[in-house]
Amino acid sequence: MQLFKISFGALLVLSFTAVHAQEENQEAYKKRVLETTEVDFLSSYYAQDGANAAVTGGLGTEELTDATGTIVISIPLNDDDVLTIDAGVSAYTSASSSNINPFDGSNAANAFQASSGASSSDIWSNINGIYSHSSDDRNKIWTAKASVSSEYDYFSVGFGGSYTWLFNEKNTELSVNGNIYLDSWKAIYPIELRPGSVYGDANYNPQFIPFDNTNRNSYAVGFGFSQILSKKLQASLALDLVQQSGLLSTPFQRVYFSDKPDVMVEDFQLADDIERLPDTRSKIAAGGRLNCYLNSRVVLRSYYRFYADDWGITSHTASLEIPIKIIDKFTLYPSYRYYTQTAADQFAGYEQHASTDEFYTSDFDLSAYDANQFGFGANYTDIFTKFHIFQFGLKSIDLKYYNYKRNTGLSSNIITAGIKFVQD
Repeated sequence: MQLFKISFGALLVLSFTAVHAQEENQEAYKKRVLETTEVDFLSSYYAQDGANAAVTGGLGTEELTDATGTIVISIPLNDDDVLTIDAGVSAYTSASSSNINPFDGSNAANAFQASSGASSSDIWSNINGIYSHSSDDRNKIWTAKASVSSEYDYFSVGFGGSYTWLFNEKNTELSVNGNIYLDSWKAIYPIELRPGSVYGDANYNPQFIPFDNTNRNSYAVGFGFSQILSKKLQASLALDLVQQSGLLSTPFQRVYFSDKPDVMVEDFQLADDIERLPDTRSKIAAGGRLNCYLNSRVVLRSYYRFYADDWGITSHTASLEIPIKIIDKFTLYPSYRYYTQTAADQFAGYEQHASTDEFYTSDFDLSAYDANQFGFGANYTDIFTKFHIFQFGLKSIDLKYYNYKRNTGLSSNIITAGIKFVQD
């Protein structure tokens, strides 16, 4: 009997120890935020055309092509932390920007014809680093990031961070983010306005004064809310606030005044001045998404955003995307996007400004317009990553095409491609 008491007591101790050890092991185990290294290769080709180039005062060719390549590498540092490196290069040729100096080509200068000079092309490059940390219960995530980008006449440094909180069994998500960008221009002016210019004659008297400040600072803060409403509905809301200060004008964009005589060299009209905009700008944007799971094959993704700033622009954006799963590995993505905006207070078209105006621009990006965009995409996903290149398995391929048209005459086409690999 005494032996039974001792044995029973030992059994209780052993049982308690085993249960306690199991609990410790359960607490110690947690799913990694990112299981293995992921590599994304992204590329796009963009082409546009129109007849309202800002470089030539709102009248002239807007022909432009741009090719972009980007690589994104996400590296799990441990169970909780992920480092993401995003680097890209964009090379463009632009008939519009070539007319910063329309006289350096082989043909007579003309606003509707590209010059073949050095300003007809440029390369933009950037690199971003993002560090994210998730709490043990995966309900809190914070990130820190830094970025650098540059092209011939522009350099930018940015940094920021975010904090995300999930609760209600991860059915509800709140987030806040902030970013700061410190930019500087290398002010490039139209050729006829540069010191020592030989273009023009005694009647040419532009009211041009170079900018004394070529820096631009942008400060942004955003708030997000996401809620799973049911098994088939998910909604989210976002609010973004942006404050900019410094040189918000583009130095090489010409303006022509209605009360100044036209001065022509060859077939090209010389600038009366360059774009002049306020040195501060406040922006606010509020939007929401509603995703509806119809069935195992079809999902509806809807989006709306309202935007306003203190330059007088208000805009509305609405879009709908309908992913349709054809088979388990293939999904099609038809989409439509509508956009409309009012004109900035400082905008007027070719020769519609007066020389007595305080601010002026003929950039049709700041005009009133409506735009429609139709898109179609296809996605291939293989969760088993059967196809391999060295130690990386192919996880997905994305191809998308978009056709965009404004009622001002601008039209564009863009093709994008993305390939994702994961490390075994």
